Amino acid sequence: MADEVDYEGLPSNAGLGVNMVAGALAGITEHAVMFPIDSIKTRMQVFATSPAAVYTGIGNAFTRISSTEGMRALWRGVSSVILGAGPAHAVHFGTYEFVKEFAGGGNQPLTTAVAGASATIASDALMNPFDVIKQRMQVHQSEFRSVFTAMRVVYRNEGFAAFYVSYPTTLMMSVPFTSVQFTVYEQVKRLLNPTGQYSPLSHVIAGGLAGGVAAGVTTPLDVAKTLLQTRGTSQDSELRRVAGMLDAFRIICRRDGMRGFFRGVSPRVLTHMPSNALCWLSYEFFKVAIRE
Repeated sequence: MADEVDYEGLPSNAGLGVNMVAGALAGITEHAVMFPIDSIKTRMQVFATSPAAVYTGIGNAFTRISSTEGMRALWRGVSSVILGAGPAHAVHFGTYEFVKEFAGGGNQPLTTAVAGASATIASDALMNPFDVIKQRMQVHQSEFRSVFTAMRVVYRNEGFAAFYVSYPTTLMMSVPFTSVQFTVYEQVKRLLNPTGQYSPLSHVIAGGLAGGVAAGVTTPLDVAKTLLQTRGTSQDSELRRVAGMLDAFRIICRRDGMRGFFRGVSPRVLTHMPSNALCWLSYEFFKVAIRE
């Protein structure tokens, strides 16, 4: 059609501000929509001491949590994500576009992988404390109902290091996750939409596939990250003393074997496929909307 928007034909120098605002709005949308599934993932990854907090699957977890704690429990901690996701995703997408343009632009796999990794290093530094608080609020029988109360208590009891104890693990997980995600996204998008015409469906499919693949292969690191970020909530002395990624791996392997590294893989993939599809669709849409 003659009046069809050349969606993918936007100038590569659309502007850092446009990319950052689009990324912030996309990030908030992504995390808010899929938050209940993310809460279930966190609970399935934690080594629970109470039988009431042991779940056999997504359906079982959803039914038991909603019936015994109420539906609101599945949304506990979403305020921390909203506070952090906007700025973090703004930095994420802004850095991605800046590095990709600095490297010469285009959709070459190496360029997009480097740009994606750079974006993750920057955004995770901002998001990590909010993610710690989110998971502290998500766990079974969490004492926290307020983000700022949780921050104050964690800082008072465990110090500033508690907000970044998982940062090396987060980077070890997020850098390959984002590199895989951006690379798969760009390649699938180019395959599905070679003409660069307006095609939201191509963004949904490419984003969903990219998210699912990246989430699945990085699940072991995510399990270790959850163990580190929730250590202060555990009554188990060994779990409270876990010092880093290798220590977390040792505990997971000894207590649950290889299967322990894939605790929560189903809700993790289920979260990332639609959320990544929505994130990329929102990002591309807001880039156009903001410029018009």
